[in-house]
Amino acid sequence: MMHMVAKLHYQSDMAQVDIAKKLGVSTATISRLLNKARQAGIVRIEVVELTSPEEITADLIQRLGLKNAAVVEPPPTNVLGSLATPLAGLLQQSGLTAGSVVGIGWGRAVREVTMAGLPRLPGVLTVALNGGMQQAAAHFQINEFVRQAAELMGGMPHFLHAPYISSPMLRDAFLCDPGVQQIISLWDNLDVAIVGVGLTHTPAPAETTTATADEQALSHAAGDVLRHYVTEEGEILHWEGEEGMIAASPAQLRNTPLTIGVAATPEKAAGIIGAVRSGMINSLVTDVKTAQAILDRLMVE
Repeated sequence: MMHMVAKLHYQSDMAQVDIAKKLGVSTATISRLLNKARQAGIVRIEVVELTSPEEITADLIQRLGLKNAAVVEPPPTNVLGSLATPLAGLLQQSGLTAGSVVGIGWGRAVREVTMAGLPRLPGVLTVALNGGMQQAAAHFQINEFVRQAAELMGGMPHFLHAPYISSPMLRDAFLCDPGVQQIISLWDNLDVAIVGVGLTHTPAPAETTTATADEQALSHAAGDVLRHYVTEEGEILHWEGEEGMIAASPAQLRNTPLTIGVAATPEKAAGIIGAVRSGMINSLVTDVKTAQAILDRLMVE
């Protein structure tokens, strides 16, 4: 009878009093059966969030102190690719003209939005924000992102032919190269930067006793931007390996008028909050689930 009562009330939209008359029992009995159905999991009541992406965007800007943001309701597949349209909107609103400098970071999100399409902004300069890495994975191919972004926007690519990380001595040698110096000088004049936010690995308890000094130093990291690690409070965490990095610095990102973080992973909420508080990103393009995860974390602080 419990299943029948649940179907009549929730599927056929019959009032409890009408069900009681139909089955020849009291209304109290019907109410008791409906409660049992909920407790047994036969009936599940879900509160649907009716807040629109526009309202979430406004809330996100206000709560995080962002310069700008765009939140989208993504399709079932290719969530990251769906961020291309709102990113294009932010770029078109930014007043970029011929000669403006657009820095491009690496990562899955940056790759997907670049592949999905960028707006025509003829004459802009696209520049790599970090060196390359000996990895075959598509999301590490920074110079390819720079080339494709320039092609889509009608701009001029500026590649960085140097390793992302090496020994401090080798890094110093690369920094003496005129081509590398040209790229680094562009980092001081960025108009826009497009970067991803990394999801920091948290070691299991069994790993902590054998962790390296760098791993221990980064144990409090919530995420990273170009491997500049941050806590959720926005503190930059320094580590030994960064001495060999060739990448735009936190200071250069902070000095960029529009630094857009592109991410669509709820698990990155803490890292995104930390990246914003550090000043390395001042705008955000994300999806509803990630935005809500960010707002939920801010709510409990």
